[in-house]
Amino acid sequence: MKLHELRAPEGATKKPKRKGRGTATGQGKTAGRGMNGQKSRSGGGVRPGFEGGQMPLTRTTPKRGFTNPFKKQWAILNVEDLNVFENGTVVTPDMLIESGIVGKVADGIKVLGDGNLEKNVTVQAHKFSKSAAEKIESAGGKAEVI
Repeated sequence: MKLHELRAPEGATKKPKRKGRGTATGQGKTAGRGMNGQKSRSGGGVRPGFEGGQMPLTRTTPKRGFTNPFKKQWAILNVEDLNVFENGTVVTPDMLIESGIVGKVADGIKVLGDGNLEKNVTVQAHKFSKSAAEKIESAGGKAEVI
């Protein structure tokens, strides 16, 4: 089989309805648009969301607040999650992603101070909470901001 021999299987494509080709076709004269009215005219119809003069749903629903398009999405990590690593390890964001502790990193990693840390590790992350930095340093490790 060659490229020019390719064809759609039989019955896969229908012929388009030929509208406005005489009254015998069943789609003649008004071509399925009905008799009169806005929708029967060329270029006729209403804009999306128009409800015939009734107050549209998009205007009746309450709108509150503001969504900041520049908001940062931090991947969050707790101090107790770092107990997986050996003593003296330098924990980098790449290591955290490989080990599966952190999922998708959008804008960076933030370490929070939930739980206890028994290992002395050097943690490299984009942000640390005060309690997380204290717990890492009290365990003998370092909190390095990238």
